Amino acid sequence: MQLICIVCPMGCSLIVEIENETVVSVTGNTCPRGEKYAINECINPTRTLTTTVMVESMNVVSVKSDKPIPKDKIKEYMNIVNQVRLAPPISIGDIIIEKIDGEVNIVATKNIFETDLNGRNNC
Repeated sequence: MQLICIVCPMGCSLIVEIENETVVSVTGNTCPRGEKYAINECINPTRTLTTTVMVESMNVVSVKSDKPIPKDKIKEYMNIVNQVRLAPPISIGDIIIEKIDGEVNIVATKNIFETDLNGRNNC
C-alpha cells in the first residue's frame, strides 16, 4: 500500500507491506513518526471530525470532536451531529454533544452570541 505521510510538512512517500492484516514493514519515511502514522492509518485509521451545527436563524457554529474517532464511524457521528439545533450564547469549548460512544465530546470552536444573529460577526 502507498501512502503520503501527513505528520509533518515533508510529505514522505510511504510503502507499507501488509500480511494477514498486520503491517510487516514501512519504508520511505525519514523519521519514526512516519512509520507510526503508516501503521495507524493501515490498522486503525482515525480522524478528527470537524463540521457545523445549526443555530437559530439559519446560522451555524463550527464544532469538532475532542479526540480522533475511527474513520468508519464518521457517518454515524455525523447523523448524531446533524440532529442538533442550538440557541446562543455558545462559547468556544462548550460541549455541544457529550460522550458519544461513552468517550468523544463534540465541542464548539467558535463563539456565537445573540448579536451574531443580527449580522454582526463576533469572533
